Amino acid sequence: MSETVLNNGLIFLTYTTIIVLILISVFLIKLLIDLSRFTKNLNTTLDIVKNELEPTLLELKASLKSITAFVKSTDERVDMFKKAVTDTLGIGMTVITKLKNVSGAIITGAVKGFLTTYKLFSK
Repeated sequence: MSETVLNNGLIFLTYTTIIVLILISVFLIKLLIDLSRFTKNLNTTLDIVKNELEPTLLELKASLKSITAFVKSTDERVDMFKKAVTDTLGIGMTVITKLKNVSGAIITGAVKGFLTTYKLFSK
């Protein structure tokens, strides 16, 4: 009787192992099929991105060239304006300095004259 129970247990174990191996094989085959589809879709997506990205990069490059030219032009104009303002203020500062010296001399002379006149009349 123990031989029959042992044989029945071994037969059950064999059938169970075969069923589990079949299930694992089915899932592995499904996994391989899904991976194959995924790689095909990924290749298609990469091709689309590559085809769309090249013109976009060319447009971006052209836009950057345009922006760079605009910035250079603006920079040149700002430099010209800065030079004009510096030249104008430089001339203005020279004139103001000369006027200050002249007005200082006039005021100094007027004060000296007033003091001299005051001294003459105060005696």
